[in-house]
Amino acid sequence: MALILSIETSTPVCSVALHADGVLQGLKEVDLPGAHSERLIGLIEELLETCHVKLEEVNAVGVSEGPGSYTGLRIGVSTAKGLCFAWDKPLIGVNTLAALARGAMEGLDSSAVVISMLDARRMEVYREVFDAEMNSIEKLDAEVIEESSFKKYLDQVPVYFIGDAVAKVKEVISHPNAVFLENRISAKQVGEIAWGKFQKNELEDLAYFVPNYLKEFKVLKSKKNPLLMS
Repeated sequence: MALILSIETSTPVCSVALHADGVLQGLKEVDLPGAHSERLIGLIEELLETCHVKLEEVNAVGVSEGPGSYTGLRIGVSTAKGLCFAWDKPLIGVNTLAALARGAMEGLDSSAVVISMLDARRMEVYREVFDAEMNSIEKLDAEVIEESSFKKYLDQVPVYFIGDAVAKVKEVISHPNAVFLENRISAKQVGEIAWGKFQKNELEDLAYFVPNYLKEFKVLKSKKNPLLMS
């Protein structure tokens, strides 16, 4: 039996989970200011104690790698790497937008599309598009949201929007095929994806692994108004 400890800190919610062969054993979450720096280690200790598991018994550590909050990602990844170094455990990085999409997959129609979104600024978002089998059909990118955004999907199939950018996106996009979900990302989904990667031996190099802060995005052009983005 493989035990995977997962950490999710890319949003204001601080979340940790433990899975055994991909099955959730326990989950701890805190949604408070400063929780990442003040509560993360404590949450991990509480989780392992509740599940009657010692850290040395964990087979791998999964962590949300971004995009997301700069501070949250830095703390989550630093903590995960520290645990892996201290206990000689492998590290598994999980795309934050993939973990978001995973939370929307239950009961999804096979023709549906899931668009994971994280808020950037103004009407900009970081987004990735997935099919109902969790395949990425439009890779992670930055985009200015307009009324016509994602029309090529909306005109054909149900489209599920999920993430912290949903509130502002639903004010712009109005379409009968658009479904706006309130689900938030959790270490539960991070752990499910980490288990799949663990089975495939898709592990990170501890020395070189860093969060995906998306600093590489420089300029975005809307069809209506050019906007600069850092």
